[in-house]
Amino acid sequence: MKVLHFSSARTWRGGEQQIAYLLEELKLLDVEQEVLCVTGSKMEAFCLSHHFPFSTYKKGPSISPLPGLKLASILKNKTFDIVHLHDAHSHSFACIGITLFGIKAPLVLSRRVDFPIKKSFLSQWKYNHSSIKAIICVSHFIKMVIKNDIKEQAKIKVVHSGIDIGRFRFSKNDKLRSEYNIPSQTPLIVNVAAIAPHKDLFTFVDTAALILQSRPEVKFMIIGGDGGKESEIRTYIRQKNLQDNIILTGFRRDIPEILPGIDIFLFTSKTEGLGTSLLDALACRVPIVATAAGGIPEIVEHEKTGLLAPVKDAAQLARQVLRLLKDQALRDQLIENGSKKLESFSRTQTAKETLKIYQLILDMRS
Repeated sequence: MKVLHFSSARTWRGGEQQIAYLLEELKLLDVEQEVLCVTGSKMEAFCLSHHFPFSTYKKGPSISPLPGLKLASILKNKTFDIVHLHDAHSHSFACIGITLFGIKAPLVLSRRVDFPIKKSFLSQWKYNHSSIKAIICVSHFIKMVIKNDIKEQAKIKVVHSGIDIGRFRFSKNDKLRSEYNIPSQTPLIVNVAAIAPHKDLFTFVDTAALILQSRPEVKFMIIGGDGGKESEIRTYIRQKNLQDNIILTGFRRDIPEILPGIDIFLFTSKTEGLGTSLLDALACRVPIVATAAGGIPEIVEHEKTGLLAPVKDAAQLARQVLRLLKDQALRDQLIENGSKKLESFSRTQTAKETLKIYQLILDMRS
């Protein structure tokens, strides 16, 4: 089997990490793969460092025919059994390209976001394009959201994202506390997320403010790079006079090492396809309080693998955090249940389920 992966992202976030995991796992399963990505992107750097063959294109307007032309030229010169589209722009480029240039290629689309498909002609056309043979949703929630806009609903599949569980072998340590001079007895509550609109870190700040009213010793951290809202979040923290209580660390590469040293993972997204950062927390045996957004409840089962609250409900989030801070038995129960839950969210399992879908498409063609 030969697969071409198409990614249009310049930066590196959760979706790109999932592509990397898939590339590495499918290689172990003897799948021949190439990547089409943006010139100068983080994905190009990954392919170079991990010796995956790749081609690049210069990114321009979201409906430009040029990336589609690049894809068409690749498909004319090489035969691929599957073209896997990993984001919205690669989806558009591929549908435009194969239509304009008369290319026949079986397309598989990954859908990682939990908002509805637009009703515009272009969106309806590309999601129901005859070349789309499967739409892989990373959660059952996403499948539910999009199913009424897909004419052939049998094409919609669910494959949960997975993580590299083997990365998380570090024991509880004080690295993060030492770096920021936080005493070992001080509760440390953390969110790991890009500071982007859908992560709703304003609610994280509001929740912290409520918790501090009764537990003024608690410290909070936001670990993640700027996703477009960092300046506003910093301003919001200053307006609430919480500069001494909430630390923004920026993007870090040592998550498996530092996460075991925190007390509670507080995740406040208002939309979320699945939330693989939650899997990292489970792997590090950190109890979770999260919003019930998108696919999050498929990982965080309330009262079983974590505690949930409604989206934007800072008061309820704060109550759940305070509950965990004082109830060690509940913490231990959630951690044990979460560790068992994690077994079905490995990167190996994700790759095997994806490969089954590829094979099903090939079997239907033969």
